Amino acid sequence: MTDYFDALETRSPDQRESELMASLAGQVAHAQAHSAAYAGILDGVRAADVNSREALARLPVTRKSELLERQNASREAGSDPFGGFSALVRGPQMSRVFASPGPIYEPEGSTRDYWRAGRALYAAGFRSGELVHNAFSYHMTPGAFILESGAHAVGCTVFPAGTGQTEQQLDAITELQPNGYTGTPSFLRILIEKAVETGTDIHSLTKASVGGEACPPSLTAWFKQQGVAVYQTYATADLGLVAYETAAREGLVLDEGVIVEIVRPGTGDPVPEGEVGELVVTTLNPAYPLIRFGTGDLSAMLPGPCPTGRTAPRIKGWMGRADQTTKVKGMFVHPAQVAEIVRRFPEILRARLVVSGEMANDQMCLHAEIKEAPADEGLRALLETAMRDVTKLRGDVQLVKHGSLPMDGKLIEDLRSRPA
Repeated sequence: MTDYFDALETRSPDQRESELMASLAGQVAHAQAHSAAYAGILDGVRAADVNSREALARLPVTRKSELLERQNASREAGSDPFGGFSALVRGPQMSRVFASPGPIYEPEGSTRDYWRAGRALYAAGFRSGELVHNAFSYHMTPGAFILESGAHAVGCTVFPAGTGQTEQQLDAITELQPNGYTGTPSFLRILIEKAVETGTDIHSLTKASVGGEACPPSLTAWFKQQGVAVYQTYATADLGLVAYETAAREGLVLDEGVIVEIVRPGTGDPVPEGEVGELVVTTLNPAYPLIRFGTGDLSAMLPGPCPTGRTAPRIKGWMGRADQTTKVKGMFVHPAQVAEIVRRFPEILRARLVVSGEMANDQMCLHAEIKEAPADEGLRALLETAMRDVTKLRGDVQLVKHGSLPMDGKLIEDLRSRPA
């Protein structure tokens, strides 16, 4: 596949970075002026100074839990159900409102391809004039509308199948003969297996854009054996498209309308390139201007450009959840607390809190990488004291040499045995 959705995909990396950073300051100013939430979150920030990744990294991360808290507070006060994050007002410019689990309410703007999903579908081989069988849910949540708007941007016609009713969906596929599928990979597998079982002809489905859950390489290979080329799309209700898979099958290419950082879980600090951390996204969408929005998902940057010729940075894909909060001796311990302990000691490069033991006999040990060995035993005692101060729990400390801890984004590892 050598053609592209638009010219933005093949910009030089320097041009893209320059243009993104030029847009960043304007988006920060727009958020401060039109989003009551960011007027408070970014109070005192001079928007014109936020024109580099270094300046962006100094701004606070807003995580989904904070967005929910602000929405709950404003709803209780009988005011804005969006918690002050939306720059839209009800009417022609706000075409729909959705509810995600929480509930968190998200607005949809009226612009063409509002969620920017067309780029992902085009990379998956969808083309103008084709019919798309859309099996994402059309009930309250935006998933179906994200992919439908993208399909329309490509020039496709959409059959709004929704979820469930497997037999009826197979009948529709047989009779309408859609070219592609959008939905979860698990439901696509159900459809294919049911078609094989019943002898239903669904050979027209040759490609799919899937999301909403993990699609490991083994499942992608299974789909290929069934004659369906499956591509992953990473999008959220808050941000729209973040990244998408291409024919190269080497990670996910970042969308052109977002600025992505990988930060150490529990912090806003960017990690070295290649290290696993939490995806933090700044969207350039003026309708819903999220600045440093923490997705709670783990990933890592891949080196080099996509072999298809797209020049945007790539991520490895979804690698788990960043929220590793666990309960120890009846008390919650958070990744942010581990990060706070490390921040107090410049000698510590990285750390991981390992929780072990049988039920009702929890044990904590902080594995801390140090710059030089041997370390002063006094450092171990200070770290144990800091653990008690921050977590309100006692634990041991093990000092390890630089490079000992895996770079997988984990700040808390729970090794406790569970009852069968």
